[in-house]
Amino acid sequence: MNLFFSIIVPVYNRPDEVRELLQSLQQQEFTDDFEVVIVEDGSSERSDDIVEGFNENLNISYYFKPNSGPGDSRNFGMQKAKGNYFIILDSDCILPPQYLVEVEKELKANFVHCFGGPDAAHESFTTVQKAINYVMTSIFTTGGIRGGKKSVGKFQPRSFNMGISKTAFEKAGGFGRIHPGEDPDLTFRIWKAGFDSRLFPKAFVYHKRRIDWNKFYIQVNKFGSVRPILNQWHPGTAKLTYWFPSFFMLGLIASIVLLIAKIYLPLLLYGVYFALLFVGAAVQNKNLVVAFYAIFAALTQFTGYGLGFLKSTILLNFSKKEPEELFPKLFFKRKS
Repeated sequence: MNLFFSIIVPVYNRPDEVRELLQSLQQQEFTDDFEVVIVEDGSSERSDDIVEGFNENLNISYYFKPNSGPGDSRNFGMQKAKGNYFIILDSDCILPPQYLVEVEKELKANFVHCFGGPDAAHESFTTVQKAINYVMTSIFTTGGIRGGKKSVGKFQPRSFNMGISKTAFEKAGGFGRIHPGEDPDLTFRIWKAGFDSRLFPKAFVYHKRRIDWNKFYIQVNKFGSVRPILNQWHPGTAKLTYWFPSFFMLGLIASIVLLIAKIYLPLLLYGVYFALLFVGAAVQNKNLVVAFYAIFAALTQFTGYGLGFLKSTILLNFSKKEPEELFPKLFFKRKS
């Protein structure tokens, strides 16, 4: 296949992010032509003036549409795109100069119709951003897959850094209305359509999450709520590891209760775990403040995800309502 990349970026009220992303695309070492498709998802703070400033150096197109969510906006962008291979990025990503070179290298060496890349912390990130990035990518928390660890099973790409061929997009039908969770849902349908997915470990992005502790909790809580829905939609994809955050927090509570009976070993084991997490974060970031924040970020992540997962599992199993009725905030209505 003669590759022509179309980079699809949905945007919602983030003009400054668009500027940073386009600046990094402008600095790519990739020498072939590629296009950038910006899809403004009903924003009140539009990015058209910023996009116009890059017209001379990038093959770029800009579309404005009513708000219908990131999944539907990505579908819109891929329908408008001219390329035969789509690269989907979040607007809060910054690309290292070699990104497209690494993607092309992987596809030419071993073509795959769907890929995902990891994310890393940029030196300009705040301490909170670095801590959250660490717990989202560490082997001690998410198993390390987002940070570049090769998957033991099939890799499930995430839409902040995801590639999909035009062929697979058309056959699988694009993203659904659920959010978050639209990326694994699409991946599962891509598998069912007969295509594979793979991790490109060197095609990483700097995922500059504009987030605070409360927003992070809400985000991971939604992640936990979505997973049982995906398990129900796609039988056979469920894994015992999805229960880990729930078991972790229940075990931590039980360990604290056991102190009353002077049973110290369970809490000691948790102490060892947090010590390893602290050391890992300190070594990777060379910053003790980030390491302390990483412990709080891990507790936030496990609590939010674990409670969301338990609540969703119980409701889905003991209610006759459809997921969209039970969790209306996790679904967008199509408008495009």
